[in-house]
Amino acid sequence: MAVDLTGKVCLVTGASRGVGRGVALGLLESGAIVHITGRTSRDGEHPEGLDRAGSLASVLDEAANYPGRCVAHRVDHARDAETERAVRQVIADEGRLDILVNSAWPGYERMVEGERYTWEDPIWKQPMWRWDAMIDVGVRSSWCAIRIASEQMAQQRSGLVVNISFWAAQKFMQNVVYGVSKAAMDKITADVAHQMREFGVAAVSLYPGLVRTEEVLKNAQYFDMSNSESPQFQGRAVANLAADPALMAKSGRIFTSADLALEYGYADIDGYQPRPNTIETV
Repeated sequence: MAVDLTGKVCLVTGASRGVGRGVALGLLESGAIVHITGRTSRDGEHPEGLDRAGSLASVLDEAANYPGRCVAHRVDHARDAETERAVRQVIADEGRLDILVNSAWPGYERMVEGERYTWEDPIWKQPMWRWDAMIDVGVRSSWCAIRIASEQMAQQRSGLVVNISFWAAQKFMQNVVYGVSKAAMDKITADVAHQMREFGVAAVSLYPGLVRTEEVLKNAQYFDMSNSESPQFQGRAVANLAADPALMAKSGRIFTSADLALEYGYADIDGYQPRPNTIETV
């Protein structure tokens, strides 16, 4: 049974596909007002011409199946002004902001360049665009959104910031820049939690497991899907965190979606209970 977040105002960045999309749906399932951002307005209209499923319009269509209300904003998070404008627009329209989920992430968009898989290339062959995508967009846009959201949350004396991160922050996972970006997200979480504690605002890092995103499903033959998670499972994790009366005790910490499911007593959308990963098993 979904928790009740009726009336809570959320902003999920990078929600046209992948984990961000799932987070938005999970929050809509709980009755929240969910604003979403992304660059792809409609299916087949990726701004860089990439063959990637998912769009803002398709999320709006799916949102009709849930009790929450969804509002879409076309945003290029490589542009600070667009990120800031979206956060300010949500606050202006709704009068508050209760949950910010930073999920904008273009770092996986060109793991294959031409016909060559470059993700695991040695350092001297790594393209500089990968730094730009993961750090200058992924990390920077998260910080940009937090800067604007934090003032409103401080005034409210309440709020939750969730940064989507991963185990690469703590161990090498095939790519140096990937690890740097995730470590940065975890550090932002820890320090934002420290500085915002006096205002009753919490910040956490959320580590998904193997998520059945559009790209993972497209390449499912390369993955062991036996312990995979739906994108919406990530949204249930965020929703349950937001509803936790002891949330501030969790602020500044790192959680896996699967661990939270065991703690709060919910399962994935298909009834499966994913096994939590650890630094040793991931």
